[in-house]
Amino acid sequence: MVTIQNLHKKFNKNVVLSGVNLDINAGGIFAVLGPNGSGKTTLIKSILGMVIPNEGNINVLGNNIKNNSNYRSQIDYLPQIANFPSNLKVKELIKMIKDLRGNHTKESDLIKLFKLDPFLDKKLGNLSGGTKQKVNIVLTFMFDSPLIILDEPTTGLDPISLIRLKELIQKEKDKGKTILITSHIMSFVEEVSDEIVFLLEGKIYFKGSISDLKIKTNQPDFEHAIASILTNNHA
Repeated sequence: MVTIQNLHKKFNKNVVLSGVNLDINAGGIFAVLGPNGSGKTTLIKSILGMVIPNEGNINVLGNNIKNNSNYRSQIDYLPQIANFPSNLKVKELIKMIKDLRGNHTKESDLIKLFKLDPFLDKKLGNLSGGTKQKVNIVLTFMFDSPLIILDEPTTGLDPISLIRLKELIQKEKDKGKTILITSHIMSFVEEVSDEIVFLLEGKIYFKGSISDLKIKTNQPDFEHAIASILTNNHA
């Protein structure tokens, strides 16, 4: 599904990714974790073609992404911060995205799921952060692509919307999709992930299941296992 070989990226003198090798197989939920500045967002943006690496190769769905943008139509992406045009109404934004990507969508079910009907005629600039995030989720899941990338999807969500998001992610996984997630919320990661990839200072420190990580770090629970990695590598 996604193969990354020897990926390097630096911004000026700041090394962000340093020789990353990663295989993500089709089907399942993969969480990319790491402290701030570890390279998570740069890795995701490299897969999306939004950041051009200094070195290395990325293959998505069997295509080398260099000089090729067609593969992006097979990815649904939820950005960490949704910068929507504030003067557009919610329904206008949904229509605009549909027109850009084609009308094979299921937005009406998602609008119902996240109770967005009362907001469709409201301008995006007048919405709360949590409501904007629900719009962000609808825009991401209303298409039917094999790869879904979610950058901090839980931001601003109330407990009921969080439950609905988790159910939605599980439903997409059950269809055989591959879902890549970054999140700072360890309980969320533990609940939804099949595998985790832990980035530290631009390198992959660990890839595997959460139970494997607990064994490797000799810790009883997930949060202590993550803390153990950070403590042992910044001592």
